[in-house]
Amino acid sequence: MSDKNIRPVGPPTKHQLALMIWLCVFPTLALLNLTLASWLGPMSPLLRTFVLATIAVPIVIYGLMPQLHKIRIRVLTARSNS
Repeated sequence: MSDKNIRPVGPPTKHQLALMIWLCVFPTLALLNLTLASWLGPMSPLLRTFVLATIAVPIVIYGLMPQLHKIRIRVLTARSNS
């Protein structure tokens, strides 16, 4: 099939984006919590949240979300070509 017949994949819907964000954020926070538990333990909940967010947000935004967007595009493109 030629590239002319392939329609570009639009941006994710709100529901797709919410799921994608959850799929990135939850495992990242869980892994960070498990990995840094002894270091985070003595901190106040507010400081612990700040530290986790400061580490997790760049991982999610620059590392995981672009990969998940690529996977979504591949899946939707493959589905439309079937």
